Amino acid sequence: MAQVSLKDVSKVFPGGNKAVDRVTLGIENKEFMVLVGPSGCGKSTTLRMVAGLEEVTRGEIYIGDKMVNEVPAKDRDIAMVFQNYALYPHMTVFENMAFGLGLRKYPKNEIIQRVNEAADILNIKHILNRKPRELSGGERQRVAVGRAIVRKPLVFLFDEPLSNLDAKLRGEIRTEIHKLHIRLQTTIIYVTHDQTEAMTMGDRIAVMKGGVIQQVADPITIYDYPKNKFVAGFIGSPPMNFMSGSIIKKDGRVYFDEGKIQVKVVEDMHKKIAPYIGKEVIFGIRSEDIYDKMFVSEAPPENIVRANCEVVEPMGAEVYLYLNSGKHTFIARVGAHDRPRVNQDMDLVFDMSKAHFFDKKTEETIC
Repeated sequence: MAQVSLKDVSKVFPGGNKAVDRVTLGIENKEFMVLVGPSGCGKSTTLRMVAGLEEVTRGEIYIGDKMVNEVPAKDRDIAMVFQNYALYPHMTVFENMAFGLGLRKYPKNEIIQRVNEAADILNIKHILNRKPRELSGGERQRVAVGRAIVRKPLVFLFDEPLSNLDAKLRGEIRTEIHKLHIRLQTTIIYVTHDQTEAMTMGDRIAVMKGGVIQQVADPITIYDYPKNKFVAGFIGSPPMNFMSGSIIKKDGRVYFDEGKIQVKVVEDMHKKIAPYIGKEVIFGIRSEDIYDKMFVSEAPPENIVRANCEVVEPMGAEVYLYLNSGKHTFIARVGAHDRPRVNQDMDLVFDMSKAHFFDKKTEETIC
C-alpha cells in the first residue's frame, strides 16, 4: 500500500526562513493529491521532503507504514518528474528512460520490456531513437514521465511539470497525466500554482499559503465551501469578487451594505451572520453568480445592483464584464449573447444564495 503521511512536518532553512510550517496531511493509496498555492507557499519544498531531496527540520514522513525521514531518496521507491525535464542531452529517448533501471541492475530484457510498455502508454514509441534536442517541449515532458513510469514506483511526485509548456499543450499533457493515473492506479502527489490544473486533476486539493495548509478537500467542496478568503480568492477563474461593507438590519430584514450596493442576505445564512449585525465583513460572490437583469425573467428587487460597465471582454462561449459600483470593481461572467456598451450603466442581479461572507479580521468564512 502506498499511503503517504506527513505528521507535523516543518522545514526551516538556514537564517530562520520557515518554508513549511507544521504540515499534517494524509494521502490515501491510489489517490491523486494536488498541492496548490502561489509561488513561495512551500508546496515544492513539501514535495522535495517527501522525495528525500530536502531534510525535514521537524515532524515525520511515512510512505506506507515506514517512516522515511532518514531513508535516502534512492531507497524511498518514489519517482519524480521535474519542471525542467532533466533529460540527459547525449542519450537517446530510450537510453534516458532506461538509465535508472540500468543503475539498479535490471536484466536487459526487462528494461526493454518496461521502456516499450511506457512508450506505448505515452505514444512516444516513434521517438525512442531521438535525442532530447530533436524533441518538442511536449515530447520531452512525455519522456520525463515515461522515465518515471518504467520504475513502477509506489508513489509518483510531479513538481510543476507543465509550467514550461504553452496553453494548448498544457491541456493535452494534463489530460494524459489524468489518464495515466486511471490506468496505473498508483499514488500521485502533484504540485502546481495553476488552480485549473488543481481543479481538473486532483481527487483532493491541499491549498497552501505561507508554508501552511489552508484547506484540504475535493475540488467541488473547495470551490463551493472555501474555508477562508484566501482559498475563495485563489480557487476559481476569474477570482471571486470581494467587497467590504457592513451587515445591517432594516424592516426586519438583514442586508449587506457596501455603501453603493445593498443586497438582502438569504434566510439560510441569518443564524451565522446574526453576530455580525452592525459590524464590518467581507462579502464574496463569484462572477458566474452575477447576471444581467435584462436576461433574468424574475429578479428580487432587493438583489438588483446598478453598476457601470467599464470593459467588455468576449471569451468565445462567454463574456467577462468588468464593472464598477462606484466603490468597488467586480467581474460578471455572462453568456456570449450579452454585449453591453462600454461606460453604460446596467442593472445586475446577485444570486445571494451563492454569496459568501468572511470575518473582516480573521478572513475566516462566516457562511
